[in-house]
Amino acid sequence: MALRLLYLIVLRVFGWIALLARSRASKDAEVLILRHQLAVLRRQVAAPRPSWADRAIISTLARLLARHRQHNLFVTPRTPLRWHADLVKRRWTYPKHGPGRPPIRPTIRALVLRLAAENPAWGYRHIAGQIASLGRKVSPATVWAIFKKAGFDPAPRRSDPTWAQFLKAQASGILACDFFSVETVMLARLYCFAVVEHATRRVHILGVTANPTSGWVAQQARNLILDLGDRVPLENSALCRDLGFLLRDQCRG
Repeated sequence: MALRLLYLIVLRVFGWIALLARSRASKDAEVLILRHQLAVLRRQVAAPRPSWADRAIISTLARLLARHRQHNLFVTPRTPLRWHADLVKRRWTYPKHGPGRPPIRPTIRALVLRLAAENPAWGYRHIAGQIASLGRKVSPATVWAIFKKAGFDPAPRRSDPTWAQFLKAQASGILACDFFSVETVMLARLYCFAVVEHATRRVHILGVTANPTSGWVAQQARNLILDLGDRVPLENSALCRDLGFLLRDQCRG
């Protein structure tokens, strides 16, 4: 499949190179004929089905056209983006092997919620250990998933304001950071490091890299602190600053 696709693209490129030897008048006449043929086909064909080779060629050449000229194509500007999204989805879709995780037993779920309600100071690891002492094995990640689905906050916040109430009250002082990934035209994965200010919803794109090492992340954080200036608290400083909390994802297990 890949070799056949490459063969079709190379054959088409050599055909374009041969066009360089033709006169301008001949090429202009051919363009007019092809435009008219395209108009005729549009009236007769509702939804053309280009091959992957056709899609690659159209996506590449469409970038060379001015935006006001792209209406002559039989695809909209959104269509090459959808083709690229389909390629990314096909690359990162893996065959399923088996039915997946077994469902959590109702008795385990009820026991976890009961222990959490009766012992607000216990975290999910403590509860998992208590259940193990009763002879029932359950992982801390499963306990955490039960907490999340039931709306329980992590200990010791169960007796304090909820997480949503805390975020609303402290929104002006909260930054949240995370990575998201994008795929290039050649399906290489890039990682984008972004920070969001909760109060204003302003997004800071700190950088894009194919290899997000700890040193690279630390440097992007330093750059952000320089941009925020006096809004960030400094070590051993008694001055009042705007931003005081940083939220980030971390592995749970």
